[in-house]
Amino acid sequence: MIVLNVLLLGGTGVISRQIVSQLLLAGHEVVIFNRGSRKLPFAGDVEWITGDKSDAQRFEASMSKRTFDVVIDMISFNEADARSTVNTFNHRAGQLIMCSSIAAYKRPYKTNPIKEDAEELFDNPEFAYAYEKAEMERYLQRIAGEQQLPITIIRPSLTYGIGGSNLGVLRQNYNIVQRIRQGKPLVMFGDGTTPWAFTFAPDLAKAFVGAVGNTRTYNKAYHATHESVHIWNDLYVEFGSIIGIEPQIVHIPSELLAKANPGLFAHLVFEKSYSGLFDNSLIKSDIPGFEATISLNEGLRMMLDWYESEANTVDADKDLLEDRLTELYFEWSRQMEAFQV
Repeated sequence: MIVLNVLLLGGTGVISRQIVSQLLLAGHEVVIFNRGSRKLPFAGDVEWITGDKSDAQRFEASMSKRTFDVVIDMISFNEADARSTVNTFNHRAGQLIMCSSIAAYKRPYKTNPIKEDAEELFDNPEFAYAYEKAEMERYLQRIAGEQQLPITIIRPSLTYGIGGSNLGVLRQNYNIVQRIRQGKPLVMFGDGTTPWAFTFAPDLAKAFVGAVGNTRTYNKAYHATHESVHIWNDLYVEFGSIIGIEPQIVHIPSELLAKANPGLFAHLVFEKSYSGLFDNSLIKSDIPGFEATISLNEGLRMMLDWYESEANTVDADKDLLEDRLTELYFEWSRQMEAFQV
């Protein structure tokens, strides 16, 4: 086995903590760079470097005497971020692996399941997150082959995992469990039948670790997702099945939810309202053995165990918002019934 010296920019997020664990399991030497706000216990020795990547000049200076076999960047969200990483490591690393997002794909898709080579990049600045990720990729694609540094791009889909705060339509997390147990309704966007493949962080980490030092992945872009077919309703139905209580689900159009709270719900209109099924043939061909194997049931049990042991705090503001939205839903229902003749 070849032992590589890997720098991870980030290292404590939902996905990156799993990458660190799997790198250590594979026997690699791991260095983590972040702001040092929290240090997680890992089952192996990790070198920590504290700093702020947003200060590009100081960041580059801090790395001026370091070299790495591979750099994995989990904290670049736009072209400027990526440019800083490339400028810093162009002659100091053997490979750069960049975390993008399936949000960078333009909607509507041209393929279903989605294939990387058939799709275009997002071009609507109205949804800033997707647009900036796409701009980052355009920059990386422009410089591919011009730099000494080979670049691999990996695009996660919506990914759940321990430490995450993104589960549920309102990103309610533990609130979902609490509301089901209390018999309170949960809000689902649209009619809840949009197809989706739910992915969990330990599976996604396999893609990043499999790309480390893998020359097949140089100057290529991949998505890496589970391939099981579900619909969005299944997220709450499966939680209810695990808890043993059938959830009450109400359905509200994405456009109305976005009007109620654009910051919380805009992604439903621009991204989640489209099918989330992906063809992973490309990454499987270049990273032999890659496959997402954690089922929705297994993944939600993992999340429930974490909620019960550590993260069992109700978000009162989101709970109130969900109460208000469901009250509006039932009021609309009563008004619509009044139209019956």
